[in-house]
Amino acid sequence: MAFGALAPRAVAQSLPIRLEPDKELMVPVEGGRIYVRVNGDLTSRRPPLIYMHGGPGGNHIGLLPLTALADDRAVILYDQLDSGRSDAPEDPANWRVPRFVDELDRIREALGVERWHVGGGSWGGTLALEYGARRPRALQSLIVQSPLVSTRSWMADAARLRRQLPAETRDTLTACDAAPPPDATVCDAATKAYYDAYVRRSTVRSPLLADYAGRQPRQAGRVVYEQMWGKSEFSASGVLADYNGEPLLKKLNGPRTLFVCGEYDEATPATVAGFARRVPGSTFREVKGSAHAILADRPAAFLELISTWCSRFDRSV
Repeated sequence: MAFGALAPRAVAQSLPIRLEPDKELMVPVEGGRIYVRVNGDLTSRRPPLIYMHGGPGGNHIGLLPLTALADDRAVILYDQLDSGRSDAPEDPANWRVPRFVDELDRIREALGVERWHVGGGSWGGTLALEYGARRPRALQSLIVQSPLVSTRSWMADAARLRRQLPAETRDTLTACDAAPPPDATVCDAATKAYYDAYVRRSTVRSPLLADYAGRQPRQAGRVVYEQMWGKSEFSASGVLADYNGEPLLKKLNGPRTLFVCGEYDEATPATVAGFARRVPGSTFREVKGSAHAILADRPAAFLELISTWCSRFDRSV
């Protein structure tokens, strides 16, 4: 759930990432218009993949490594309302989980897609869970990556992971939760230590993605993050404070559902695997060496996993 957790800060330099879209458009949704980009052939026999960014309030930039799959199938990325290049009305009436899920069907209709593979990471994993639970006929397969399934389980994991940090960092985070000191850099440093351990472990930087990010006209998202989640990673005080998607697990099509997380993920392997066990026939995979931002930490391994998964279901209905 870290704001910007999937930012484009670490990615294998050799991946054939497509920075520029083959097609882009603004799609009308409830509350405004959202930015959508496509790479690859939407008329291919292989159903496209659409992938949802995290946040709330993230953007598509950190998902650009997925465009390396565009030779095999079309890859659809987008910015949710109030995020990235999409409209930012900042209207609380729009900050509802079902409305964010509805954006998917508006995109599918605008692009004329009959069937597709749907995935998402972190908050995007929440939306994937919600979409999959609707059992839409258009859904070819589902990828639920490092998801927020319930705020209760997410906060329990965060508490356990914090206890594994050095005592000084733990104490600082606890103090910052209660009453942030005048010098915010102290809290920022402690939070960074948590992020470095459980959100993004790689220190590799991609100049190409950094340049692409710098050329984007809008980097909205902080407002919707704070209003839907809270002021910090460790404070769920917004719309999602009482979110519980666990009852939706039983509604998923298990054999077509992949749960995945990183070895050091803040959505811990034990928790995500536990959710997978509650979905009969589903698959769980752990990406070794990765934290929450798998496309940043282990992009090649993740792309291979996603490509193999989607290919498994390309011809089945």
